[in-house]
Amino acid sequence: MLDYTLSRFSNGTTIKRVSKLRTIIKELRAKFDLTQKDLADKVGVRRETIVFLEKGKYNPSLKLAYDVAKVLESKIEEVFFFDD
Repeated sequence: MLDYTLSRFSNGTTIKRVSKLRTIIKELRAKFDLTQKDLADKVGVRRETIVFLEKGKYNPSLKLAYDVAKVLESKIEEVFFFDD
């Protein structure tokens, strides 16, 4: 998902900066030999949710981000980050 940030400058100019949420879930799943379904079952969501997370089409709740990171033995900010 896209996150928009407005920056205002002293000369009155406003620009919109777009950040996209990125993840390394797919890479970490491979490290732990987990399928999308395996991860989904461990965090209590449907497989499609994991698909959308990996594609950057869904912003997770804080709880889901925490649960995913915990299963993948990582910090939230290592698994999810904004691409500026």
